[in-house]
Amino acid sequence: MHINLHLYIETANLINTDNRTHKYKQLIKYIYIITMAKIKIETPKGDIIVRLYDDTPKHRDNMLKLVEEGFYNGTLFHRVIKDFMVQGGDPDSKNAPKGKQLGAGGPDYTIEAEFTPTHFHKRGALAAARLGDEVNPNKESSGSQFYIVLGEKYNQGQLKQMEKQMKQNQETITFNDLVTYYKKEIMEMRKNRDRAGLQEMQERLMKEAKEICKQNPVGFSAEQMEAYTTIGGTPFLDGEYTVFGEVEEGLDVVDAIQNVDTDRADRPTEDIAMTITRID
Repeated sequence: MHINLHLYIETANLINTDNRTHKYKQLIKYIYIITMAKIKIETPKGDIIVRLYDDTPKHRDNMLKLVEEGFYNGTLFHRVIKDFMVQGGDPDSKNAPKGKQLGAGGPDYTIEAEFTPTHFHKRGALAAARLGDEVNPNKESSGSQFYIVLGEKYNQGQLKQMEKQMKQNQETITFNDLVTYYKKEIMEMRKNRDRAGLQEMQERLMKEAKEICKQNPVGFSAEQMEAYTTIGGTPFLDGEYTVFGEVEEGLDVVDAIQNVDTDRADRPTEDIAMTITRID
């Protein structure tokens, strides 16, 4: 997409001084959005227009590369869960017979996680699928599989409870990391049956874990709270899966896909094939 940036900057400079900073920021944000790469996902239910974020470049570039290669053409939305998400991008889904279990296919590489606080699992978000933490502790993304978020709306109380759980989990993980770091000393105390030393060590590490977590607080931003209470989403996936784009047009199509009948493996009983092209 070609735009006249000089014209936009000149327009910003004409805005009155009192309001210039706010308007300028809005203008820059607008320029940032309209220059993002866009793709079109064609399906039997209609078309979905998605813009890819520039600040998740590894995921953006990989998606565009695969689109240009025609990788996705003929693949299916192979996993659909109502009020949660619709998932596609498995190359094994091309011409897959009815009833075949899908979801394990992809290119022979993964993509480094690109977590950005401003990108989260609101309704319409595009995110990368991945294997679970037990085999993928760095949360690296699948080389091709993606999902579009649907989710549901949450109230403030539910989100506050989630925040509380997030903080508890953070403290537990941090504490366990510290225990691993001091494993040699702890094992020596156990060997010597030094109960007092172990108790003192536990209290010290718990306190240290809390201090570390205070310096790196977790929780929902005002923008997240607004989105999850108004349009909905899947807040429990934030920080777990990379969000690298969002639906700009065609959420009604995504809704149509989520409402199809599925089998026990969440595969639609009717094949919903896709063709993806770049349109910017």
